[in-house]
Amino acid sequence: MDIKISHSASRRVVLAVLTAAVLAAPTAAQDFVAGEPIGALNESGEWLPMSDNVTVYGSFHFTESCTFDPDKNLVLAMNAGNRVEANDDDGFVSLINPDGSVHTPKWIGATRDGLELHDPLGSAVADGVLYTVDSGYVRLFDLATGRPQRSIPVPGSTLLNGIAVADDGTIYASNTRPTGQLWRVTDEGEVSLFADGAPLDSPNGVAIDQEGNIVVVNIGNNAVITYDPNGSVIRTEHAVEGGNDGVVVTADGTKYVSSVRYGSVSRIRPGQEAEIIASGIPSAASMCYDSTQNQLVIPLNPNYALAFVKLN
Repeated sequence: MDIKISHSASRRVVLAVLTAAVLAAPTAAQDFVAGEPIGALNESGEWLPMSDNVTVYGSFHFTESCTFDPDKNLVLAMNAGNRVEANDDDGFVSLINPDGSVHTPKWIGATRDGLELHDPLGSAVADGVLYTVDSGYVRLFDLATGRPQRSIPVPGSTLLNGIAVADDGTIYASNTRPTGQLWRVTDEGEVSLFADGAPLDSPNGVAIDQEGNIVVVNIGNNAVITYDPNGSVIRTEHAVEGGNDGVVVTADGTKYVSSVRYGSVSRIRPGQEAEIIASGIPSAASMCYDSTQNQLVIPLNPNYALAFVKLN
């Protein structure tokens, strides 16, 4: 008995065989690829960079933090993934010009080859390395190429949030919930608990001051706490408002603190009371300092934007 197979059924069989063959074939290793600045292919197939008379803004997806690369003169914006599932591996890093326009929409995250980055939160730049905390890990990337270097697990952490890096390569990362903690990770990857409990109250932003001390701000109150490298509290200052997320310490010792709950930026000059220098900034998250343009850059979390505050 002859069996007749329709054209569409035959096509499905062929496709199934080809798909099975592709899946069975070994996957070739691919080089890590970082994204390119904005551009497009012209009609001749030639890729052209975007012309200087065009400005693009945007390119954010729930940016929790940013950091600044003075060598590139660019802001690095850390973008969370879709947050639909806990294991979504779709975080990325954008490169932003100092005026807020987009340089590279997806620099780290152009492809997933060799990349694991879920929901990056705090970030820092030190000695040619981009650091971020992401889903229980401290992740390191080469600042020149964007290539992943290392991922260091922090066992016992529950919500790593802020991060700062000392001159000797020691990493300090806050753990915001359910209990306030500060973790230390050495340059060799050794992990230990640096501070636990009060005066930490849902700690978030972390910075290193000019003496190598560790400065932490709380979401739970307006305390600005300074620890020495041995873990002792040596100074407690206060922002004008609580609910704080980001902290920046400039070369003269001035501290800037952003309130994610109340939308203000407090300035604390050495030996002086805090004062508000900017307000009405919705969801002012973990900001960074652009040392070249002398400005604060503040992610606005669910508003998918960055705010820029020029400093006098």
